[in-house]
Amino acid sequence: MLAAGRAVRAHGMRGVTAAAALVASLGGIGRLRPAPGTWGSLAVLPLAALPWWGCLLAGAAFTLAGFWALARLPAAADDPGWVVVDEAAGMALALALAPPTWWGVLMAFALFRLFDVRKPGPVGWLDRRHDALGVMGDDLAAGLMAGAIAWGMGAWT
Repeated sequence: MLAAGRAVRAHGMRGVTAAAALVASLGGIGRLRPAPGTWGSLAVLPLAALPWWGCLLAGAAFTLAGFWALARLPAAADDPGWVVVDEAAGMALALALAPPTWWGVLMAFALFRLFDVRKPGPVGWLDRRHDALGVMGDDLAAGLMAGAIAWGMGAWT
């Protein structure tokens, strides 16, 4: 949280804009290096202890919070690395679909990161939008794809 506070002060943000930056960066997690998206994804892994519907509700909450924050941060439309609320939303969706085992969680995490980085199919299409729907949507698509594959693989193990 201290890193987030320093970043907000350094950019001269105040009030609602500062709150939006804190939400978008998951309280400053997005300022961690290297690979802030991976840190943002790791931050929500404890949600795996919840039932599937808890992960789904958390994903919905991260999604709503992300759209709220992005509407107040015009510079975030190009999905800067420090915006990781989208990773939290996508990872929560992947966890909602994945089998509730350590293997299912690991598979959901690995596939989510792979799809988020490589941007296959609909993930890439959404990423190229350069607006709030693109910022949030590419990670939600990656989470849906990762969770569906993890779920399918779990059905065979």
